[in-house]
Amino acid sequence: MVKKTAPYGTWSSPITPDALVENAASVDEAFVDPITSVIYHIEDRPTEGGRSVIVITEENRDLFGKEWNARTGVHEYGGAPAIAYDGVIYFSNFGDSRVYMVKDGGQPEPVTPEGKPYRYARFTVHPKYTHLLVSILEDHTHDTPAEIVNTLCVIDTKAKTVKTIVSGADFYSHAAFSPDGSHIVWQQWRHPDMPWEGAEIYVAEVRTDGTTLAVEDTTYVAGKAQEISASFPFWASNDVVMFTSDISGFQNPWKYSLSSRLAAPALLQPIEEDFAQPGWLLSFDWGVPLALDGKAVLYTALKEGRSVLYVVSLVSGTVEEVDCPYVDLSGVRRVTNDSAIFVGATAQSGMAVILCSIEDYAKPQFKAINAAGEEGPKFPLSYVSIAQAITISAPLKNEPVYLLYSPPQNPEFEGLVDEVPPCIVSVHGGPTGRASPALSWSKQFWTTRGFGWMDVNYGGSSGQGRKYIDRLEGQWGIVDVEDCVRAAQELSKPPYSLIDAKRTVITGKSSGGLTVLQSLCNFPGVYAAATSSFGISNLYKLAEFTHKFESHYLFKLVGGTPEEVPQVYDARSPVFHADKIKSPLLVLQGSIDAVVPPGQAEEIVNMIRKHHGRVEYVVFEGEGHGWRKAETIKAALSKELSFYQDVLGLSVAKQ
Repeated sequence: MVKKTAPYGTWSSPITPDALVENAASVDEAFVDPITSVIYHIEDRPTEGGRSVIVITEENRDLFGKEWNARTGVHEYGGAPAIAYDGVIYFSNFGDSRVYMVKDGGQPEPVTPEGKPYRYARFTVHPKYTHLLVSILEDHTHDTPAEIVNTLCVIDTKAKTVKTIVSGADFYSHAAFSPDGSHIVWQQWRHPDMPWEGAEIYVAEVRTDGTTLAVEDTTYVAGKAQEISASFPFWASNDVVMFTSDISGFQNPWKYSLSSRLAAPALLQPIEEDFAQPGWLLSFDWGVPLALDGKAVLYTALKEGRSVLYVVSLVSGTVEEVDCPYVDLSGVRRVTNDSAIFVGATAQSGMAVILCSIEDYAKPQFKAINAAGEEGPKFPLSYVSIAQAITISAPLKNEPVYLLYSPPQNPEFEGLVDEVPPCIVSVHGGPTGRASPALSWSKQFWTTRGFGWMDVNYGGSSGQGRKYIDRLEGQWGIVDVEDCVRAAQELSKPPYSLIDAKRTVITGKSSGGLTVLQSLCNFPGVYAAATSSFGISNLYKLAEFTHKFESHYLFKLVGGTPEEVPQVYDARSPVFHADKIKSPLLVLQGSIDAVVPPGQAEEIVNMIRKHHGRVEYVVFEGEGHGWRKAETIKAALSKELSFYQDVLGLSVAKQ
């Protein structure tokens, strides 16, 4: 094929908004029935109003009809809405927040009381009395952040009753019965911590006769408020609990023995790699036992910006890396003594449910077992731009900043001689999230049109240890902004010269939206245009209206409450500096966003208009904190593209 020559940013592409949402069900998470070994996964389906569907993975068959939605709003971000045990699936239905049980071929039956303002997530089934489940219970009877109550409860699916069994902390997660049901382990934390800052692990004896269940002899295992995070516990045997701790500066595996009541590192020496990532979602799991004998576990970790798989020997304290092509994986679940599943993606294939067999460590086998093989549309690999890892130095302290740059790529086009492409600087949310090198067709939407795409894992991003996350403490709105600006500037000049400094735009969602807006206020002229999607513009309002899970997070990020450091809130709230915004801005917002309510968007839009700046504002009805509906995904992407084309003066090339 003879390539056509056309200016970067004007190329036509088969990766259209329609193509991106057509059959674009994405794999949210997967889980396994420990008795039958049947594998299930949850699909988010934009074409069905964004509902989440439980699918029997290897049969590609829906478990229930279109009136059901397996999703939970616990911690607002949710995750882990379902579990399977001996052919029975339990799930939280988003419409009424009740828990239902269903067998394959049957109709869901409610097992929690009707009419209660409760939310449930992260279930564990008692292995002997299987009608008893322990779950997170989030009580919204008084629906303000300070009055919402989180506990661990027992759900009796026969009596259809709910009873709290553990309380007192602000948050709970990852409760799990031991294989014999005699003990239970869980993770908990209190304000002002987020789970990656000071979570603790506890274990207790379980007392039950099949009609009641209680915990006794509760024992502290690990973690320390505001200093050490111990997270993601699971059982390696009836005696050994595994978890991760960042006491070394990186999240490494630890083990706790019931018989000795001692916690100790699982590794002979700490490894400067994170074996866990911040617990934004309740579905996150990073390790599983192999045989339930306390001798070996399978873990994923982050090494040089990508996921790796390790077999950790609990006998020798050593690790053996398993050769694995998946650069981004999460939600590891045990299937058998030598197999597990996870949701993973490579640099050239999207997220899929992967069955991993490691009977022979030297020759591991991987197979995508969901019918689609991977999420999203299918295009030839010749359209895929592989992300290049680049490390630059941040200003002032000369600390590293980690970038992923994807150059323009389209088999039908090439740029003009001596032309440098426009670039989109992408700011991830969180702000302790991270961008990965895995294939994303939504990024290829841009690179196939002749744009460069740059992900910035700025100071505060996860995957580089606690010190790197802590770079953002008290410095949100400064470090992230400076790192992104530095990245845009460095890649536009030698020795890189990869992007056109005059045609660089910035886009971000949620907390990334704050970074976008702060960049426009504090560094006018760096970006030719910008998009803020459900982004934060007023830190006072964020402190006042945000949800319980993050209601104290802001105070660490900026160094205090509005009463303690009002000057910081004034300086880092873009709405008060909207007169400095000179670059054209697109603001996209969901009408029912509970994390960043629409008022934040409306306030800064009005201020920019008051100062005669260029701003375009689009509200998507029925959308919350992120896009779930097909029509929204298409409209948002189309609008952002047309906005940049207009600002940068780009005309689409003809086929």
